Amino acid sequence: MKKWLGVLSLVLGISLQAGTINLAVAANVTYAMDELVAKFNETNPNTKIETTLSSSGKLVAQIKNGAPYVILMAANMAYPEAMYKEGFAVTEPKIYARGALAFLSAKTHNYAEGLSLLAKDNIRKVAIANPKTAPYGTAAVEAMKKSNLYEAIEPKLVYAESISQTVTYSVTAADIGIVNASALYSSKMTDYKRGVHWEMVDKSLYTPIDQGIVLLKKGEESAEARAFYDFMLSEDARKIMERYGYLLP
Repeated sequence: MKKWLGVLSLVLGISLQAGTINLAVAANVTYAMDELVAKFNETNPNTKIETTLSSSGKLVAQIKNGAPYVILMAANMAYPEAMYKEGFAVTEPKIYARGALAFLSAKTHNYAEGLSLLAKDNIRKVAIANPKTAPYGTAAVEAMKKSNLYEAIEPKLVYAESISQTVTYSVTAADIGIVNASALYSSKMTDYKRGVHWEMVDKSLYTPIDQGIVLLKKGEESAEARAFYDFMLSEDARKIMERYGYLLP
């Protein structure tokens, strides 16, 4: 009897977890994620979504170390491509959104000056995401170099561990920052006005930030994981991403 009860408990435990999926999501998607999950749950009410938001590089490291993620939504295509080539993903990377860079500050600036604004003497600290692990940080550095301003700005750089942390740094610890434009469409950012506190960075200065999604090996047999993967490539998800300032490829 005890043995039977033990087996029953195990089965029930598995059943209770069957509707839960764990997602590895690039931090720039933070502000859109609640709405994405809510929309998905309209047609999949029994699926619980648990999300880990971090820099793409850190998420990939966790996946390689056995983290139970079933989907990777990265901030570029390079990380998903590596996951697929190395056998951690079972689908080829597909673009679910295209990100953009923006200046952000708690102070007012003449954003018409573009990146040369960051080289001015009154700008002492410039926040960006760590380019070693965050694709938006890589894009920010690329824009500076293409403008021939990197050497002048580099000593001022303050590195955040993720693009979402960069948003905080930009309005607190730094004079200005380069962030993901999607953050500025969040209801939490309504006090920051375009042209006053933020403005877009010239898109010609950096490679388009195509963001890739893959179904990971741990989600291969999960119907819930497949459903969310398909949802992220659907028109419903695209409309939500567009509302948060993402470009659509």
